Amino acid sequence: MEQEQDIKIEKLILARLRGFCAGVVRAIDVVEKALEVCGRPVYVRHEIIHNRYVVDGLRAKGAIFVEDLSEVPPGSWLIFSAHGVSPAVVQEAKDRKLKAIDATCPLVTKVHLEAKALAKKGYSILLIGHADHVETIGTMGEAPEHIRVIGSATEAEKVSVPDPNRVAYLTQTTLSLDDTREIVAVLKRRFPNLHAPSKDDICYATQNRQNAVKAMVPHMDLLLVLGAPNSSNSIRLCEVAKAKGLRSYLIERAADIKKDWLKNVRILGLTAGASAPEVLVQEVVKYVREHFGVSQVEEFETVEENMHFSLPYELEQIIKSSPSAAAPK
Repeated sequence: MEQEQDIKIEKLILARLRGFCAGVVRAIDVVEKALEVCGRPVYVRHEIIHNRYVVDGLRAKGAIFVEDLSEVPPGSWLIFSAHGVSPAVVQEAKDRKLKAIDATCPLVTKVHLEAKALAKKGYSILLIGHADHVETIGTMGEAPEHIRVIGSATEAEKVSVPDPNRVAYLTQTTLSLDDTREIVAVLKRRFPNLHAPSKDDICYATQNRQNAVKAMVPHMDLLLVLGAPNSSNSIRLCEVAKAKGLRSYLIERAADIKKDWLKNVRILGLTAGASAPEVLVQEVVKYVREHFGVSQVEEFETVEENMHFSLPYELEQIIKSSPSAAAPK
């Protein structure tokens, strides 16, 4: 393939810490295992993760993705996505006699449990997050009368609560570390007795990938972030780079790369959100090699991840009782 004229990129710096996190790996495994042992179709409420390529692949294997449980025939198998759902959705699934498997990321489940515990103690809960994000909606459903969503420092300055001495905060797991820190600082100033989570709610993968981008910024002229436009953690990676003064663009596939972006770019950076598969990373690497003359690809190392989450208990029991469980692959 001919190289694009007038553009010559010397080096591609690839974040070593990129792509799937443990929660995403688990969610995909849940759907694939369910298709094996439960039969087809298996219904999934919402995209199992926010990545079109992955969702289309699972759809081709027999998964049916829905937004409303009214679309699911009674008695069917249903999987809740990694983002979590409210108790009302869980109850609706029971009422419709659906056989549910919960693929909620364990780190999201932690926030749900915290919300329930705080509500029982009578706290006003300030949930830092994006009000329209499916994860936040699910958490809100745990105690809607106790929770208020805070999306910015400005909102943190204005929020009012019944008892300023009995306030707690939680966060969506895929937020910007810097933005969240700013909001929390406002809340701590306004509510000196603010109750904080026992452990940071922003997930390890979100933190690690944002910190990797910060470390990479001085070494490149432009950053491409591979991820879906509705992927919160991917969008945050772009924002982190831009906040450091580096141009950054979110792409879903290699074909989304625009030639105009790369004018005068000598060193190009690439990372991938926690729901972007490695196959798409390699697609981008191949594309920039072929189109823009990249001959040097270098991985940028920060920290290593070794997190692993087991399958949901209910799915493990189904697998153990399945005739196919002992069958050779």
